[in-house]
Amino acid sequence: MRKQVLAVACLIPAALASAPAWTESTLAIKSSSVDLPAGDALFPGGAEADAINNNCLACHSTEMVLTQPAFPKPVWEAEVRKMINVYKAPIVEADVAAIVAYLAKTTAATDEQDRIH
Repeated sequence: MRKQVLAVACLIPAALASAPAWTESTLAIKSSSVDLPAGDALFPGGAEADAINNNCLACHSTEMVLTQPAFPKPVWEAEVRKMINVYKAPIVEADVAAIVAYLAKTTAATDEQDRIH
């Protein structure tokens, strides 16, 4: 029994020594360039746009918002509520009506301009 244990003990290092060395493939990191829209533009409209400028620009660009379809107020209301309830946007209740009114008016005007051109 002792000879068998000794034989196995001698075979293990020999088997390991002859096995190919495992090497990990080298991870190559490539640089990427991403063009992001300018994030410094405010929504037009002066004081009428204060609520949307103060609440929505942290996550959305004006370009992204102003290219949305012309939804009616109930749809915009649902979208703003979704931002608050699902995505936890820190929008105060007093600003919701102003944001919804702005979105309904502005996207309708943008949609109308697109149809004319």
